[in-house]
Amino acid sequence: MYYGGIDFTYLIFFIPALLLTLWAQAAVNSRFAKFNKVPVKKGVTGAQAAAILLRANGITDVKIAHISGNLTDNYNPVNKVLSLSDATYNSNSVAAVGVAAHETGHAIQHHTGYFPLTFRRMLVPVANLGSRLGPVMAIGGAVFASYAGNAEYTPLCQFIVDIGLLLFAFSVLFYLVTLPVEFNASNRALKILKGAGVFTDRSEMEGAKKVLWAAAMTYAASALSAVASFMRLLLISNRRRRR
Repeated sequence: MYYGGIDFTYLIFFIPALLLTLWAQAAVNSRFAKFNKVPVKKGVTGAQAAAILLRANGITDVKIAHISGNLTDNYNPVNKVLSLSDATYNSNSVAAVGVAAHETGHAIQHHTGYFPLTFRRMLVPVANLGSRLGPVMAIGGAVFASYAGNAEYTPLCQFIVDIGLLLFAFSVLFYLVTLPVEFNASNRALKILKGAGVFTDRSEMEGAKKVLWAAAMTYAASALSAVASFMRLLLISNRRRRR
């Protein structure tokens, strides 16, 4: 799919991913900035909201910690620590409480044995290996085959390419499994915020929903980028096979 020196496989797969990534990041920043100025009517901070939601779900073994940074919030299932960033921990804004509730959603997933979260944790080692070595092996094998000029090396080169594609496929799978994990955490967050009485106004719920939806789109963009990279490598590999 080369025309006029332009690789249209790149345009077809990467441009949509790039546009979605740029839009999602801009949406997260703008919506968080907007609703970070809107205080929760009950005056609850992100840390307080997380504590309320954990108790409401019968979770007593998760520690809430304060970490530096902006939107670096995360939940670590290994040591059961829910870390809230500078912009979330002590802030009583709608955006901060929404983000804190989202991370609490991950803690609830862990507590209830939510399978996609468990499966994603299982994928981490091979996904990390695949993201580092997969593309290198796939491209390296194809390049070596092109310059070796010896049919004797073709099977070995193709084997290296196939192993690289397989490793990278696990990385892509990790991104795909992340989607239901993140969307489910956001859905849980919105439900438990309303159920626990942290939000008392419809506008608060709508504000948090906008922030969390934009954040979820960043994961969708990452998944699309990973799929695009894999598809391009696969097309390059198939094109080389046909030569």
